[in-house]
Amino acid sequence: MIPAMPATAAASHRRSAHRGPARRGSARRGSVGRGASRRASAVVWRFGRLAAAWVVVSLILLAGVWGSWGTAQHVMLTKGREQGTITVVRCGAESCSGPYTPLSPGSLARERVVIEKTVAVRGGRTYTVVVKPGGGDDVVRSGPAGVLYAWVPMGGALLLASVVVAGGLGRARLGWVLAGSGVALLTAAFVAV
Repeated sequence: MIPAMPATAAASHRRSAHRGPARRGSARRGSVGRGASRRASAVVWRFGRLAAAWVVVSLILLAGVWGSWGTAQHVMLTKGREQGTITVVRCGAESCSGPYTPLSPGSLARERVVIEKTVAVRGGRTYTVVVKPGGGDDVVRSGPAGVLYAWVPMGGALLLASVVVAGGLGRARLGWVLAGSGVALLTAAFVAV
């Protein structure tokens, strides 16, 4: 025969037996809550990382357009602008100059106009140009070579954006398309110049 337990010990045993399963259930609920919280934070982190990468890609491409459009607008939107040729006579550190011969109606001949010294301009050669609006002496190279050269900053931006797209976003195929476009633009500009 087993001796009887005192009343206080029996009551405390019943209370601890009653609390045990409740504690286990609340522990399970807590671990489920923490797991959902971890999944939610992982989703937010992934979304934030992707959003930041797309913002960087957009800024790179916008900078490429901005850098190219300053010259490209004069070369591509030639309607109503003075067009002619320049024969490069003298080149300084940053610019070249020479006489301007008009080709478009209403354009006036000038003894001296200035063109930016770049790899697209060499002394002793004649180039087709567009006079920048505003009545000044500044001209930019026109024609296919001028258009391609104006968009060289965009070619560089495409190459840079391709690295972010492929590496940061994990979109290798789109990265290759951007890189191929940038290389094609830069190569075409190099050949045309």
